[in-house]
Amino acid sequence: MKLTKKSHSCVRLEKDGRTLVLDPGGFSEEDAAIGAEAILVTHEHPDHFDEGRLRAAMEADPAAEIWTLKSVADQISAAFPGRVHTVGHGDTFTAAGFEVQVHGELHAVIHPDIPRITNVGFLVDGGSVFHPGDALTVPGHPVETLMLPVMAPWNKISEVIDYVREVKPQRAYDIHDALLTDLARPIYDRQVGALGGAEHLRLAPGASADL
Repeated sequence: MKLTKKSHSCVRLEKDGRTLVLDPGGFSEEDAAIGAEAILVTHEHPDHFDEGRLRAAMEADPAAEIWTLKSVADQISAAFPGRVHTVGHGDTFTAAGFEVQVHGELHAVIHPDIPRITNVGFLVDGGSVFHPGDALTVPGHPVETLMLPVMAPWNKISEVIDYVREVKPQRAYDIHDALLTDLARPIYDRQVGALGGAEHLRLAPGASADL
């Protein structure tokens, strides 16, 4: 499997000539979802869900499909009848040849005064990759590669480190990093790498790794 990091929380997975894209939001490249046979969206926040990017991908490939939770599906399903699938915690499905399990139900707490929205994470190919969206969801399943929300308004570095310890992946790649400045990156690299208990890695937008 080939993993390509796009900007912020968007990730592109390729296997056997087929492509799956997760969370092509407003902070990711305008063409982040183009060429994807399947698109997964974890929740409705605009840095993860951008209707224009989804429409571009769906119009570029009439066979492309979306799997997401109800709050996102309700906003785009009417434009693409039969091509937008609503999923929730515990569901399993096959998309672009990838086996996917859905884990989690709620977005992490941003502040007690802000109502929590729904959020799902996607476990791909039996644990090869786990993308939690905006939550520190532990899938209760072995994970080889964790897409790690490293910096967000709803987390702090101690929580990120403890999350890696709890999931126990073989490796963790940073996502949710558009707001992380270059000055801060070495601090996160050093602390998460030293304390998380897993190999901690980072890809620049557009860079790829073979899993």
